[in-house]
Amino acid sequence: MPETVRGLLAEAKRLLKDVEDAALDSRLLLQHAAKISHEEIVADPGHVVAEDAAQAFRNFVQRRKNNEPVSRIIGEREFYGRVFAISPAVLDPRPDTETLIDLALEYLKGRTAPRILDLGTGSGILAVTLLAELPNASAVATDISRAPLTSVRGNADRLGVGNRLETLQANWLDGVTGDYDLIVSNPPYIPLADIPGLAPDVKDYDPAKALDGGPDGLEAYRRIAVGAPAHLAPRGAILVESGAGQQPSIKAIFAAQELEFRQSKADLGGHERALLFIRRP
Repeated sequence: MPETVRGLLAEAKRLLKDVEDAALDSRLLLQHAAKISHEEIVADPGHVVAEDAAQAFRNFVQRRKNNEPVSRIIGEREFYGRVFAISPAVLDPRPDTETLIDLALEYLKGRTAPRILDLGTGSGILAVTLLAELPNASAVATDISRAPLTSVRGNADRLGVGNRLETLQANWLDGVTGDYDLIVSNPPYIPLADIPGLAPDVKDYDPAKALDGGPDGLEAYRRIAVGAPAHLAPRGAILVESGAGQQPSIKAIFAAQELEFRQSKADLGGHERALLFIRRP
């Protein structure tokens, strides 16, 4: 019997009954497996899906049932209106991180050719998005592992900003040269002991290095705060993402390095997410 869009989505709904947003997840997986658009699914629910595409979709649904995120299954995630390829070597971007882009754009407004340093770049969502939003900007993106740098290079080239991006394998600021108008980072900030208690779609699929913030979750902030001031241009700033309840500790860490808290931005849940610091006058 021919497999139709309607039938496959109904089957997925039954299998994913315990999954939040099962209908949306099923549609996204079917779009990817059958190479059809949302509009085509809505307009023609009786559309017959090829046998190999139907089998691929069933495999995807089973993976989703086992807590694998949709973005991991299809290998891409939308961020700030653009689609980024992701791999098992990089953190799955979260919508909350878009607050860093908003605050960065506010701070860099009016700069003619800002230089940006993205520490622990992962898939490159911060550096690449800022380059796409700021046509005269240039950026250096660093990561401790080589595999993420392959991802960021691919995303930068595909989104047309590769000629303005340099990648560097580095442990935070080790080996970094030059001065920057903005240093930005979404560092790992989960306390090591808390990782086993995270949701399965996080702890089982995000790379451990992208989650592990050390015993108290603040190890990366200390490294950044110590090294970043030497690489700040005049009127330069440091912008970091923070986890729940960490803001007072992060502000104290940066203050100890003569870095003054200037501004923050809340995420959609109302949590203080992006923190901006400048060198104390």
